[in-house]
Amino acid sequence: MKRLLMLASLVVLTVLSSGPLLAQSNPQIGTWKLNVAKSKYVNVQGPKSGTRTVEAQGDGVKVTTEGVAGDGSRIAYSFTTNFDGKDSAVSGVGAPGGEDAVALKRVDANTSTVTAKKAGKVIITRRRVISKDGKVLTVTGKGTNEQGKPFSVTTVWDKL
Repeated sequence: MKRLLMLASLVVLTVLSSGPLLAQSNPQIGTWKLNVAKSKYVNVQGPKSGTRTVEAQGDGVKVTTEGVAGDGSRIAYSFTTNFDGKDSAVSGVGAPGGEDAVALKRVDANTSTVTAKKAGKVIITRRRVISKDGKVLTVTGKGTNEQGKPFSVTTVWDKL
């Protein structure tokens, strides 16, 4: 009986500690605040504010973004995805360019690529890089705006 109790305790401790270990192995996990002053936008309007929360979800992540767009409208969208390059649906309002699907691929522990689509057409490609100290996320992106003109974006996010 004593061995069974000890085994059960070990299983419980293992399960409880696995979440934090997963978060430590994925530097994207956490809450990020948009640093508007360090971000740059060419041929597209940037947001006034933004907060991104990344949570471990199975083998992938759930990303929730909230804020205020440059025109004052609400930003509140999310998606859950794996890093397998397959499209995942984006739900909510205010996603950049009206994207309705994203596909992520992991390059290395601190780098990933994102392909964003609207109605099946690629509208934005991004590269996300987390600094070695894990405190800054820089996202560079290129795409075509609604008028068909090319644009580029560099957003800088600080980990809270």
